[in-house]
Parts: sequence; C-alpha cells; structure tokens
Amino acid sequence: MTKVVKILIMTAVEAEKEAVERGIGEVQNINVALSGVGPAQAAARTAFALTKDDYDMVISAGIAGGFKNRAEVGDVVIGERLIAADLGAESSESFLPIDELGFGSNEIAADASSTQQMSARLRENGQKVRSGTIVTLSTVTGTEDTAAMLMQRFTDARAEAMEGFGVATAAAEKNLSVLEIRTISNLIGLRNKENWNIKEALATLENTGVAIKELFT
Repeated sequence: MTKVVKILIMTAVEAEKEAVERGIGEVQNINVALSGVGPAQAAARTAFALTKDDYDMVISAGIAGGFKNRAEVGDVVIGERLIAADLGAESSESFLPIDELGFGSNEIAADASSTQQMSARLRENGQKVRSGTIVTLSTVTGTEDTAAMLMQRFTDARAEAMEGFGVATAAAEKNLSVLEIRTISNLIGLRNKENWNIKEALATLENTGVAIKELFT
C-alpha cells in the first residue's frame, strides 16, 4: 500500500492560509499553519509546528513579488533554490554570502521530484508557472536599484519573499523535503501598492492548494 505523505504548509498571514485551505478542502494528511512574517519567525514557528506531528514534507506558500521579465503578475513561481539573499556581509567591492565567510550556507535546494510534479500539475490546471530561485529577504525590495542588484547577483531569481529560507531551515533540521510556492502579486522595484494585485494572487494561491491536494492525497 502506498504511504500517504504528511505535509505541513506554512503561510505568512491569515489571508494566505485561508486561500490555501479553500483550495485543499478537508483532507487528513495536510495541515496549514501560520509562519508569521520574516525568516526568523518563520523558522521558529515551523520548527514548533513540526513537533506536533510526523511530517514528510514542508511547503512554504504565499504571495510574492516577481522580478521584471522573469515573472508576471498572476504567475506561479516554484522555487528550485531557496536563498537567503541578505545573509552575509558587505564589503567595499561586493556582498559576501555566508558561504564565502565559512559560516554555513545561504541556500537550500527544494525537492526536485516534487518541484517537477507540482509544476506539471499546475500547468495541466491552466496556471502559468515559472521555476527558478526564490530569494528570502528580511527587508522587502522597494527601489529599482536594489531590484537590479538582486537580479545581477541571482541570475535565475524569479521572485522574492520573506519566509521561504526560514521555513526551509526548520525542515532541513529534520531532514524533510521542502518546497516553496509563490503567486505573484506585483513586480519588484519601486514600492507602489497601487500596482499590486493581491486579489488575483490569492485566487491563484487557492488554485495551488487544489494542485497540492491532487498530487498528495
């Protein structure tokens, strides 16, 4: 008999949680919990949630900003690499990631098989899907200069959010597979809330919940 995969989904805020839950419906093997905002709180809350059951996989899900010409509003971005973009040190010449400082790594790889399956299922369901790096930042980008710098540093970055690497860190401590799924509400650059389409991003997030249910139940 095929083993049922037990999944923990972490979302930053209640609106995201509700959207995912609408898509998933009533299932026994998937739980959705709040991570809070930012990588530190996300790591702490995910670690605590993982003590409550025996999980096989952790998913960080929510809305996010997309990098221009690499994602569009309404897209779904599946993270192949989850990177803490601001974890490291500044120098006079460039940013030094923590890897180069010898204090660990700022990158966690998503589960490749599940990433491919999720991308395929979302496309089958009519969603526009992009795959690549999702960067985690404690401070959301609000200028064109910062956006350009991040695009130069991470040539395959599709989106930025605030929780993925934190969620993934907690999952890695228990040797669990991890995914990050983001629906794009706005393009990264000059902060202008008038250009955000949160309603569409939440509707797309609900559709990702449907795809998760189809794949894992």
